[in-house]
Amino acid sequence: MLRSVFLVATVSGIALLSAGAASAQTASPATETTGVDDIVVTAQRRSENIREVPFAVTALNTQTLKEISAGGADILSLSARVPSLQVESSNGRYAPRFYIRGLGNVDFDFTASQPVSVVLDDVVLESVYLKGFPLFDVQQLEVLRGPQGTLFGRNTPAGVIKIDSVKPSDDFTGFGSLTYGNLGSVRAETGVTMPLTDTLSMRVSGLWNHRDDWVDNAYNASFADADGDDLGNFDDVAARVHVAWTPTDRLSTLLTLQARDYDGTGTMNRANSLTKGSNELNGNFDRETVYYDGGRNNFQKQKTTSQSLRVAYDFGAATLTGIVGAYQGSSSGDGDIDGGVASASATASYKTPFNSESGTLSSDLRQNTYELRLASNGDARLGWQVGAFYWDERINLVTGTFNGVGGLQPTKVTDITQKSDSWSVFGQTSYRVTEALKLTAGVRYTDDSRDYNGRIVTGTPVGGQGATSVGDEQVSWDVSALYEVNDGLNLFARVAKGYRGPSIQGRNLPVLTTADSETVMSYETGFKARLWDGRARLNGTAYIYEVDDMQFTAIGGADNTNRLINADKGEGHGVELDGDIYLGAGFSLSAGAAWNHTEIKDSDLLVAVCGSNCTVTDPIVMVGTTRRAKIDGNPFPQAPEYTANLTLNYVLPLGDDTEFFASTDWVMQKDFNLFLYESVEFMQDTAFEGGLRAGWRDLNRGLEAAAYVRNVTDEENVIGAIDFNNLTTFVNEPRTYGVQLTKRF
Repeated sequence: MLRSVFLVATVSGIALLSAGAASAQTASPATETTGVDDIVVTAQRRSENIREVPFAVTALNTQTLKEISAGGADILSLSARVPSLQVESSNGRYAPRFYIRGLGNVDFDFTASQPVSVVLDDVVLESVYLKGFPLFDVQQLEVLRGPQGTLFGRNTPAGVIKIDSVKPSDDFTGFGSLTYGNLGSVRAETGVTMPLTDTLSMRVSGLWNHRDDWVDNAYNASFADADGDDLGNFDDVAARVHVAWTPTDRLSTLLTLQARDYDGTGTMNRANSLTKGSNELNGNFDRETVYYDGGRNNFQKQKTTSQSLRVAYDFGAATLTGIVGAYQGSSSGDGDIDGGVASASATASYKTPFNSESGTLSSDLRQNTYELRLASNGDARLGWQVGAFYWDERINLVTGTFNGVGGLQPTKVTDITQKSDSWSVFGQTSYRVTEALKLTAGVRYTDDSRDYNGRIVTGTPVGGQGATSVGDEQVSWDVSALYEVNDGLNLFARVAKGYRGPSIQGRNLPVLTTADSETVMSYETGFKARLWDGRARLNGTAYIYEVDDMQFTAIGGADNTNRLINADKGEGHGVELDGDIYLGAGFSLSAGAAWNHTEIKDSDLLVAVCGSNCTVTDPIVMVGTTRRAKIDGNPFPQAPEYTANLTLNYVLPLGDDTEFFASTDWVMQKDFNLFLYESVEFMQDTAFEGGLRAGWRDLNRGLEAAAYVRNVTDEENVIGAIDFNNLTTFVNEPRTYGVQLTKRF
């Protein structure tokens, strides 16, 4: 009740400012913003108005990303900011997992594949290892929903997260931003464009994101500090350099260098934080306290570097573009997975049946991508593009499991090497049949291969090993139509086939599992409207899809395994809405919502159930002496049936190019399951989070000062669980607040 009252009070408080705003707008009508701006996206590898794209796409701008990242948030803060988008992680800040319209992968391994691709500055980030690269100096982030296999290739049957950073220009511009908040948090970000000659310019940007330790390990004194703050810290330092050279009007090049150095605390698991028969956090949960006998306070370290070169030559009728990219990375980390202490007394709130500590002793990643694309220029009735793509990746993982109280020597060490490569050719054409009707069709041929080799270095059985290879070749395609009813309304329809390549899971050697390729057939239709003389924008999509041989990862359960499985089919359908409106008197509103129903279709599929005392609601089948759940008809894991977001902005001109501003933003996810099987404890009801930001800016001098609060009601939302041992969960970020100063020039 208090949270609801606070939310209403927040919105109402901002609304009360409208009286002053109305009088100010009346006195100075020239300052009144009369509409919403057009949005230009590159969802089809060319710049175009978002209303010309014949599928669902949503764009987030620099200001939105700035607001939600205040307080040190990472890429997980994107969750539910866009209809049907879910983001979560059990690996802390450096291995996020994305889901669009329910399609995703809960596997925490760096070698796992995902059906959502992340593309940063035209370079694919295939591994979850890379997808957590911090967001800074971003021009725009686009979420492309539905299969994107024609233009973006393998492992995009759910969609694409496309990120474009700020590029160099001909003008000397830049900004600096400094944020300071509670928990000792500091976020410093900068970006500067420097024209060096008439043909050469450079953009240098950087980020330092810091937080102090703020969680107490109340059990293990050997890991504890005197002040009681042992976990929760991070230092995330990243930098980017763009060098743009345009020696002629036809030739342009862009060299990009990036680096990241991250050191922090991983996901903090908390034992016995749920009670049998309830999905609500109980009295054992304390956000500021954990009880760990292992994991060395869940440390994480990661370093990545990357280089890319983009060269484009304009032949007049068409432009030839080549992109070469390379990423390198290394990391290590450890975690107290059970989240408690096996040797504790039977009455201790943190007592667990057995200890489970595991970590990545070392990981090394190398990824290379090569793309060549020829695309027509201009607005002729016939447009086209063709291209070829090659990707190769090598990951070496040395993982360890530990037993005992803070044991420094692992009881089992597994050394895994996985090599993958993929090549493809693709083409897309569009034809404007009439001034109102435009048809687009595309096709892509992909050839994938993946080789795995692993061995147990120490442990039982010593010398256990496994090796396997998988591969496939597939054709992805899409056909769409866009019809312009009038200047303010476009209708679209699209049919697309997507594809995710075969996968290998070898963490549990000597057990080795594989999954066949999955294919998706997707059908969607919708509208994109500009309303009320440009004061509002509204987009709507209805969709249905079917996945054949759907890949799932069965994690945990009583046998504590990580196995790949294929379901016969998976089905999903839903509706999405998003838009924004200028309300007048300084107020503007943007919002989105989605209903997404997913269902596993396989009458014979069985998975392991929780080893803890949870309440499984699926039919149980005994396989030997083990319990298995029939999951036919269950929703996909981490697939909320309902998502919604809302942002209300207010601006009050003060004169002399200065203004007061305030905003509040909220996101909600409802009805989602954490695992493949269903249980009372692991089916989540409603999770929501809100933020506030208010301040003053001088438009003439480029100054802005603001105060912010993130997770303003301090919600404790369960975002994941560990189910093999006890009712262990991990939760969202705590409430953060602070001040922010920005200077633009």
